[in-house]
Amino acid sequence: MSQTVRDAMIPEPQTLEAGASAQEAGEHLTQPEVRAVYVCDDGHFVGVLTRKTLVREVVAAGRDPRETKVGEIAEPARWTLDSGVPLDEAFQFLEEHDAERVPVVDDGKLVGVLSRSVLQRRLAEDEPPPSLDEA
Repeated sequence: MSQTVRDAMIPEPQTLEAGASAQEAGEHLTQPEVRAVYVCDDGHFVGVLTRKTLVREVVAAGRDPRETKVGEIAEPARWTLDSGVPLDEAFQFLEEHDAERVPVVDDGKLVGVLSRSVLQRRLAEDEPPPSLDEA
């Protein structure tokens, strides 16, 4: 049985509901390990917020971060992957698009994030070790 994106994705990414404030998103993005916040509306994936998005859409635009809803400013993801895509196809996709992270969806609902570095490690683990003749 071939492995799919679901087997290698990072489940439960940092999310906010579309009605949350930009201030809440900013609080999440102050954590060094959080590079993006995924915005959902009742579980359905809406888009992505980064520090750059907040600066452009809130700070530079002179909007009040307490009043600005993340659903209004979330950027649609360039790409998504379905959780059932085989791992080798997902790796090819990430390489072709030079993407580091891609949201993973099932029927429009965000279920995880696929990271190229995690996928590379996962695929390397699945490779059989070289034979003694090859070494």
